Amino acid sequence: MDYGKYKYKQKRRGHQAKAKSHVTHIKEIRLHPKTGQHDIDYRLEHAREFLARGDKVLVSVRFSGREMAHLETGEQLLHRVALQIQDAAKVEIPPKREGRRMTMMLVPK
Repeated sequence: MDYGKYKYKQKRRGHQAKAKSHVTHIKEIRLHPKTGQHDIDYRLEHAREFLARGDKVLVSVRFSGREMAHLETGEQLLHRVALQIQDAAKVEIPPKREGRRMTMMLVPK
């Protein structure tokens, strides 16, 4: 058997196995406490696409300046987002605060 032909077949076998597998990525959606509803809806459309592909979505709310005094608005925003996207995703990691950010992880249903 020709060695070049053998190497070609081995490469093809490996390629077919890789084509069937999907590597899960973490995609991030960034929001602010004052983000408008239309912008949230637009970002959630992208989140639905990511979830349909099998990726995880990290929804983060970034606080700046005086917004740090009203952390509950960011938490309410994340709960609203979770309710809006509950048909396509479930919450893996509930909202938690990390410095000036509050994050929540969504995974596909």
